[in-house]
Amino acid sequence: PAFIKHLYMALLHPKALDTVVAIGKPQPNNKKRWIGTGFLYGLLNESSEDGKKSYRVFLVTNKHVLRNLTSIFLKFNPQNDQASIDFPIKIKKDDGTNAWFGHPDAKVDVAVLAINLDIMVKHGAKFEFIRSDGNAFVTSELMEAGISEGDSVYALGFPMGIVDTDRQYVIVRQGCIARIRDLYEKRKTDFLCDVMVFPGNSGGPVFIKPDVASVTGSKPNQKSGLIGIVKGYIPYKDVAVSQQTQRPRITFEENSGLTAIEPVDHIHTTIEGYVKAQEAQKKS
Repeated sequence: PAFIKHLYMALLHPKALDTVVAIGKPQPNNKKRWIGTGFLYGLLNESSEDGKKSYRVFLVTNKHVLRNLTSIFLKFNPQNDQASIDFPIKIKKDDGTNAWFGHPDAKVDVAVLAINLDIMVKHGAKFEFIRSDGNAFVTSELMEAGISEGDSVYALGFPMGIVDTDRQYVIVRQGCIARIRDLYEKRKTDFLCDVMVFPGNSGGPVFIKPDVASVTGSKPNQKSGLIGIVKGYIPYKDVAVSQQTQRPRITFEENSGLTAIEPVDHIHTTIEGYVKAQEAQKKS
């Protein structure tokens, strides 16, 4: 079912929160450090003969979150009120290659990892996944819906590794689209949102906020859905110059509040690349 059924009751459906997971890396003494965010995304398969829809479900995050790691943990809440479940997952194969697949363009920071939902169901994990055919906007759909600068968004994730020990509670922050016309004109491959993110937010989903009103000459967007994935904040740099030598002495770097977002199209391209690689491997 679509996330938004009752527009006046919720602007971000609670089920959207259950698509998001904290990503951790193993530490000495069986400890964990939470380093990033991911979410479950289902790409629609061809409908079966009985007309039922089926999906290939993946964990989506950034390449830089998974790079140089051999294993990770994914934190899920259970169906009951018990403590959260930390699933250990190997992301390096025995031959040393990555079990995850990255977008072929080195500048595009999107990675996917195939997820076995049966295992999660068996262990009682509570989860949802974003459906490509109902809960996501590719760039052409954003343009058709009239999504533009100033439209409100929600960024979901775990900034600064703020993850509760016993339960997973994703942090939601609100912002707006800051610049997207250059993506529409194909001058850029990502777009900017005015929303504060920090280390730990990397790989988190960004949802458009539905509206019931619009200015004359435009149409309101009445659907909530995924519009992209957090890539990272744009830093602001300031340089302290020595009064005596007039040379730079110290560089300060701060969060500008602007965040680069990878569009949903890059998720689809990455998944399609993974599927082709798997098919080629079976034939060889």
